[in-house]
Amino acid sequence: MVETGKTIAFFGVGQMGAPMIARLAAAGHQVRAWNRTPDKARAVAGENVQAVEDPRAAVDGADIAISILSDGGAVLSLVKDNDLAGTMSEGGAFIDMSSTRPEEARELAEILAGGGVGFCDAPVSGGPPGAEAGTLAIMAGCDEALFERIAPVLSAMGRPTRLGPVGTGQLAKLANQLIVGAAIGAVAEAVLLVREGGGDVEAFRDALTGGYADSKVLQMHGGRMAAGDFAPRGRAALHRKDFRNILDEAEKLGLSLPMGDMLFARFARLCDELGGADLDHCALFLELLDTNKKP
Repeated sequence: MVETGKTIAFFGVGQMGAPMIARLAAAGHQVRAWNRTPDKARAVAGENVQAVEDPRAAVDGADIAISILSDGGAVLSLVKDNDLAGTMSEGGAFIDMSSTRPEEARELAEILAGGGVGFCDAPVSGGPPGAEAGTLAIMAGCDEALFERIAPVLSAMGRPTRLGPVGTGQLAKLANQLIVGAAIGAVAEAVLLVREGGGDVEAFRDALTGGYADSKVLQMHGGRMAAGDFAPRGRAALHRKDFRNILDEAEKLGLSLPMGDMLFARFARLCDELGGADLDHCALFLELLDTNKKP
């Protein structure tokens, strides 16, 4: 499905953006990389990748713009403050791969439509390893015609799936984050239970391989919990933000999500009380350890 030869403006050169740019460049696309900190964009410049300092210059004449920023507010600011709707070519496409709120995706679509630019919210799951391998799960919200047009480009970074109209990609990502957060919480408790009971955590993870309880969270994050490795791959503060968005969306839909409430409280405690905002989200294990402190 990979298509070559597109000119792509790419906004956000972080842990996810940098390897995604590399995948696009390797597929033959011409990428114009922009980051709020220009040095990060310069660091990825090379074959098929040009660093630019002006967002408007990045999208001028580009076929597609892609953003992966910290939150919806950052994407909206980028688009509004630089009049990207008026700068992009009519008929172009803007793909936001950040984790935002569904309502922010719909607002972006409305703004860009004013300039004749199509919009797709396409958040991802898989973290930096998935970005590097080009195996990201890509959850797209847009009309079918636009999806067919951008799917070859998205396929250079992973496996795109259309969920429905604009906003449904972000809704799927919120659901994804609910599952991941719940899995991290369950794995943390399982690791603690086995460790405190005298079991070998590595042997425990090996024993569960291939069973119903096996998962990437168990194998990757479980190992990191046991090793005390909480260097950030996916920051706890971002997962706290995701849970706030999950609960806000549930409230709009008239839904009660008891597990979501509990996990939001735990991530908030990790970030705000225990100073873990910049640790990896698997540092929820540290919040559990603090809860189980002996008097």
